[in-house]
Amino acid sequence: MTTSEQTVIAPGSWTLDANHSSVNFTVRHLGISKVRGRFNNFETSFVADESGKAAIEATIYLDSFDTGNEMRDGHVRSAEILDTANLDKLHFRVVEPVALAAEFEVTGEVTLGDVTKPITLDVEWGGVQVFPGDQKQHAGFTATGTFKRSDFNVAPGLPTAMLGDKIAIELDIQLVEPTA
Repeated sequence: MTTSEQTVIAPGSWTLDANHSSVNFTVRHLGISKVRGRFNNFETSFVADESGKAAIEATIYLDSFDTGNEMRDGHVRSAEILDTANLDKLHFRVVEPVALAAEFEVTGEVTLGDVTKPITLDVEWGGVQVFPGDQKQHAGFTATGTFKRSDFNVAPGLPTAMLGDKIAIELDIQLVEPTA
C-alpha cells in the first residue's frame, strides 16, 4: 500500500469515543462459513506529536468477546479456545510513531499472554470533523488486518478444519481531540 500526502492533526493525547468505535473479527467455522463478532471492551492510546505522527496503543479485553450467541461465546471464553481465565487481554503497540495519511500501514507488536508477534494493519484515515454533540473535533480511521491464532497459541487443540487459523480484524475507531 502506498502512503499518500501526510495529514497533520492537533498534537496531544486524543481520547477514544467508545460510542462510535468498534473492534470486530471474522473467523471461518468448519471451513464452510464465517463467524463474525466483536469485542465490547477495549481502550486506545493515540498521542500525536507536533509533526502529526502518532504513537498508538490498544488493549482489547478478551472476556468481552461477543458473537451474539451466549452458548458459543461461553465456549470461546473457555480454556479450549481463548482461555480468558488466564489470558485477559490482547495488547497492540506501534513500533514507532506513524505519519497519518489518507491510506497508510501501521506496523506494531501484538502481545497475547507470553507471545509477542509483529502485525501490519492497513489503515484508511477518515479525517477530522466537528461533532455537533460535543462541539469537539473527532478523528476517525478504519484499520484492517489478519493474524494466525496458531501464532499466539490460541485453541491449539482445535484443527483448522473446525476453527480457521486466520483471524480477520477490523477496527473502526473514532477519537476526540485533546483538551486544552
